[in-house]
Amino acid sequence: TLKTVFGFDDFRQGQQKIVEDVLTGQNILAVMPTGAGKSLCYQLPALLTDGLTIVVSPLIALMDNQLAQLNALGVAAGVIHSNRAREDSVADWRRAATGDLKLLYMAPERLMSPRMLSALRGVKIARFVVDEAHCVSQWGHDFRPDYLALGDLTTHFPDTPISAFTATADERTRDEIAVRLLGKAAKMHVHGFDRPNLSIAIMEKSQGRDQLISLLSDHRGEQGIIYCLSRKETESIAEFLCDHGYRALAYHAGLEPEERNERLNAFLTEPDLIMVATVAFGMGIDKPDIRFVFHYCLPASIEAYYQEIGRAGRDGQPARTVMLYGAGDAVRRKRMIEMNTTDASAAEHQRLDDLIMICESTNCRRQSLLAYFGDKRSPCGACDICLNPPEMVDAQREAQLVIGAMRETGEIFGSAFLVDVLRGADTQKIRDRSADQLPCYGKGKFHSAQKWRTIIRQMLAAGLLKADPEFGSIKRGPNLSTLEGVSQFQIRKQKGQTRKTSVEVAAMDGASQDLLAALKLHRLKIARERGVPAYVIFTDKSLMDMAKRKPESPEEFGAVFGVGAAKVRDFSDSFLHVIAAAA
Repeated sequence: TLKTVFGFDDFRQGQQKIVEDVLTGQNILAVMPTGAGKSLCYQLPALLTDGLTIVVSPLIALMDNQLAQLNALGVAAGVIHSNRAREDSVADWRRAATGDLKLLYMAPERLMSPRMLSALRGVKIARFVVDEAHCVSQWGHDFRPDYLALGDLTTHFPDTPISAFTATADERTRDEIAVRLLGKAAKMHVHGFDRPNLSIAIMEKSQGRDQLISLLSDHRGEQGIIYCLSRKETESIAEFLCDHGYRALAYHAGLEPEERNERLNAFLTEPDLIMVATVAFGMGIDKPDIRFVFHYCLPASIEAYYQEIGRAGRDGQPARTVMLYGAGDAVRRKRMIEMNTTDASAAEHQRLDDLIMICESTNCRRQSLLAYFGDKRSPCGACDICLNPPEMVDAQREAQLVIGAMRETGEIFGSAFLVDVLRGADTQKIRDRSADQLPCYGKGKFHSAQKWRTIIRQMLAAGLLKADPEFGSIKRGPNLSTLEGVSQFQIRKQKGQTRKTSVEVAAMDGASQDLLAALKLHRLKIARERGVPAYVIFTDKSLMDMAKRKPESPEEFGAVFGVGAAKVRDFSDSFLHVIAAAA
């Protein structure tokens, strides 16, 4: 089935064991790196077992993309969501109820409605699949209140197994997913988070647009993504890049659906197009040859950052990731969080602080990033810190002052209050707590508030301090043996610059490159006729394999990567014609 339906000769690392455990009917949680093929781990079992597999997904666009890909493979799948015509959703429900569908996608609020729960009691359900399962955790980076109701699935359907999948979940989030969704008997599959082909760099943001032009000069003719914080910023940066001779498009949720789809198809088809995007771009995109991901602004969290850089280099070839980090972007992020009055805002602040700590850290980027997910590694020797260690200066005096302020205020306040005390600020909060009478009050006037915040973040990164995850108060860290202080402490004098990692793209002769371009144009034509994204027809990896193999018959066409029986039936004639015409 792996070959005849999905067109793959072998499983990727880790997939087979997960598929086997799903097929045994166990409750499982699988945490797999972005691009590791988690969808196959529940789609394949759905085809091999009796009954309906119900997949819960948080995004309508993601559900529609999954449906289009499955239908192109000849898999009987359906979807029910609010953006579909009612008659289409009703038709898919009837097919599911009569056993004609193998997979049915729904949003959590639709699945957990009393009417749907009642209707499902008359359907043979093989299993529930919760995709993007981190959404159930209030500590997850993308918490969705609607996901909390999924905890009742075990009450309504006690004998139906549940499989949960996510690409980003630290240990705390994994434990919460297991408790809320799966119960004590759940089987955990946690695969390594490392993507060794990605180079990782974080640069101090200074004249950000000029930095972008400098970075892009190493990537002429290559495709990549530049993430921005706002819709307006994506438009202005895309225009700026076009003015400097690059082909760039903006992508954000404010565009009409037809325009978003057209721009996505262009990105998937044209070889040198840069997408300047908000986080609306990327979910469910499986384009293998994205050579760089640059963050023009600070991401929302470590999980979001990991997910976004994970869209680069899915073909296994070296790819480059660079974040431009500026204090102003951190302030913008904090304001966005403060505008959110939900209970999760404290967790959002903590996640942002965790990311800022990695930006401020003088340790290996990859080591710090993977440690957040509980993946212990030695320094990588290839990130910007390892390649170009920052110059360090002594900050023992400053560390002693921070420790003194923390001690004298009782280890119950956050960094903002400690900075105000050190700077001698005259605020109502300080007066109410008589903090202006403490020995440490005003002892740090010689540094700006921003400088003190940087010092505290680097002390947090060094383990001298730690932040309470629930309340944000600053306490002694594991590497601070006593509250008497530290014998030495150094901070970064200036941030090191990133170096380019060479990109080795599989060599193709001129004729093969011309054929690949013709295949992409043909794919785009079919995609437009069918009203689906181009990668639903074939991924770039499939087209590259096709251009190298140059199949001459349907049988040879079926040996191409990602080509199953349904795609041989639907597409072999027209694509073989394109290949023959280029010979």
